[in-house]
Amino acid sequence: MLCATVGLSDNVPEPIRGSRQPKEALLNNANPLTSHNDEPLRFERLHVMPAYKMVSGAIEERIVRGELKPGTQLQTEQALAEQFGVNRSTVREAIRQLEQEGLIERGGGKRLHVTMPGVHDAAPRAARALVLHHVTFEELWQVALVLEPEAARLAALAATPADLEDLQASLERLRAHEQKQGSAQAHADIDIEFHALVARISGNRALMLAREPMNLLYQPSLVRLHGLLPQMTQRNLQAHQHIVDAIAARDADLAHAWTRKHIADFQRGYAMAKIPMNTALQAYPLG
Repeated sequence: MLCATVGLSDNVPEPIRGSRQPKEALLNNANPLTSHNDEPLRFERLHVMPAYKMVSGAIEERIVRGELKPGTQLQTEQALAEQFGVNRSTVREAIRQLEQEGLIERGGGKRLHVTMPGVHDAAPRAARALVLHHVTFEELWQVALVLEPEAARLAALAATPADLEDLQASLERLRAHEQKQGSAQAHADIDIEFHALVARISGNRALMLAREPMNLLYQPSLVRLHGLLPQMTQRNLQAHQHIVDAIAARDADLAHAWTRKHIADFQRGYAMAKIPMNTALQAYPLG
């Protein structure tokens, strides 16, 4: 009976006790830090964030969460260094970064306090990134073709009498520039100022922030076009007049349509000047 039972277990493995593993298996198991192909295991390099970035990030997080409100005075560099457990030079570098971000500034007596970043604070960095990525005028123009008409539409719904006076004053500046045949740089400044004003009147802060880098990058292109096509000043003046009239009439659809027509006209200008639309953006003036 016992023999019959054992005979049914043909697939039962032999006892491990006393068995000997092959020599190759013993060699592979000898060093747990080697792989099957006898190469040592490798670890990825650690990327440790610099201490000053950790300090600036901690302060920035408090500001963004609203725990440090605009106007709140920060402690001295020495006090901050003691709290973070770092050197004063590390805190100083962190503060410099936060100042560049527009999150803090020095007031009277050089004391640091929290501030609200303005529309212009983030624009240079974004514009610089667009230039470094070789973004073309066509790409910028495609975005403007969406944002600028929408800004005009919203402005027509939100404009106050004071806003309309500001728009009219901008028109008069462009008209005076056209009459005295001013410089290409002055024309670009007035044109960019006009569209920034329309965006401000729209009241949409996200839109204002999104389009601000375009202001910086449009300027070199406008100067270049004006130098090749002096007649564009008159065309811009007419377009701006139609846009202001539509905003004053509270006609949001008409304001949108005229602004889109105005921005689309840049494509025609590039064709007349024989400049490819896929030309990479030029660096904006830093001064």
